[in-house]
Amino acid sequence: MGHIHIVGLGAGTVDQLPLGIYRQLIKHESVLTRTLDHPVIHDLQAEGVTFSSYDEVYEANNQFASVYETIAKDLIKQAGQKDIIYTVPGHPMVAEKTVQLLLETEQDELTVSIEGGQSFIDPLLTAVNVDPIEGFQLLDGTALDRHVIQYEQHLLISQVFDTVTASDVKLTLMEDLPHDYPVTIVHAAGSDQAWQRTVPLYELDRNFPVSNLITVYVPPQSRDQLHHTFTALREVIARLRGPGGCPWDQKQTHESLRPYLIEEAYEVIEAIDQQDDDHLAEELGDVLLQVMLHSQIGEDHGYFTVDDVIRNVTDKMVERHPHVFGDEDVDSADDVKRNWEEIKQQGRPKQESILDDVNESLPRLLLAKEVQKKVSKVGFDWKEAQPVIAKVYEELKEFEQAVANETSDEAELELGDVLFSLVNLARYYRIDPEVALNRTCYKFIQRFQSVEKRVKESNQALTDLSLEKLEEYWQEIKRNQQ
Repeated sequence: MGHIHIVGLGAGTVDQLPLGIYRQLIKHESVLTRTLDHPVIHDLQAEGVTFSSYDEVYEANNQFASVYETIAKDLIKQAGQKDIIYTVPGHPMVAEKTVQLLLETEQDELTVSIEGGQSFIDPLLTAVNVDPIEGFQLLDGTALDRHVIQYEQHLLISQVFDTVTASDVKLTLMEDLPHDYPVTIVHAAGSDQAWQRTVPLYELDRNFPVSNLITVYVPPQSRDQLHHTFTALREVIARLRGPGGCPWDQKQTHESLRPYLIEEAYEVIEAIDQQDDDHLAEELGDVLLQVMLHSQIGEDHGYFTVDDVIRNVTDKMVERHPHVFGDEDVDSADDVKRNWEEIKQQGRPKQESILDDVNESLPRLLLAKEVQKKVSKVGFDWKEAQPVIAKVYEELKEFEQAVANETSDEAELELGDVLFSLVNLARYYRIDPEVALNRTCYKFIQRFQSVEKRVKESNQALTDLSLEKLEEYWQEIKRNQQ
């Protein structure tokens, strides 16, 4: 059975090394080490200990993941021939990927033991005057994930080896922190080579020293400066609804908020039509506000929370995209839609009609579209455009006849048929009738306001002009907009 004895060299000099570890290393003629770039290695070499390092592996690989995997595989191979001792900087259980890989692969033919010197965390916290009981987070600078950073805690970012890594860290932090936020570069904390300097965040990668003994310290950010985060929004909504909050927000219910959600959705569509990104971001925020208010109402009454809302939609997206999160293959967007509907129906009670689950609260144009989409799935639909267009004319003639007969109830029904057939025409050409009508309304408003402006410039009132003159202005404005 092979054995790997992993030894931590501590964060400082040989004087800080535990006596027992020192004696172990001195009596070994040859020791494997991850890197020679450590003050203890230099001192022990002077005392006759021979070290074989994996520094050349770093030079031969561009990705740190492949570096650590290569080292771990070689250690396992050598341990199969004889027991070995392997040293790492600091403590083996702190920021040592090779150690984690060895522990993951430990099996009957290989055993691993660990003996550690002091990690770099203690001298680092001492260097920046931080009490760890306040809460701190240690992250790897070579794989920094913005979404796991807890900015309200003391943040230590290790493995910041060079300018490239420092630049990546800077750009990640600047997603959430001001560009001039103070950060501290700490080198070789606890050793006789220790130094540190504080710089504004945007200067982090400028004149950055190349060393594997560097950690970046980021002091906690206050909650009120993290107002762009989801947590901050959730707390604001909870406060508005809570004791001492806003009377208007406190009295809202799911029912009272219904018109606002519809209104905000249409304002999003308007921003999209205007191709105004800033306006779109603002309006999407208003839609999110409605989601948060409904979620807070649910939480206030003990029914559900926004966590349930997010969990449901996350699980739904994973479940209904097996071609992304599973092993199913698709050839087109139509395959995706078909899979979506099939998965959606799984576990639901059998429907008596394919129209049983139609959402009747939809605006009428959208309801007409959804009804037609559902019946088209069972073949109740035209395959060509000409019959659809003919149907529009047929319904229009029937409307004209109803009007001629002066039967208002019949005229209303026939006009509904005209609209229904127009929705079918829009659907055939993959046009959303609601969006199309919204764009036309917006276009009409713009043109009529331009007519108003022209009339005002002529020092006249709209009521002073004939319809023919107003139409003249309208056509002129129309030509100028084309």
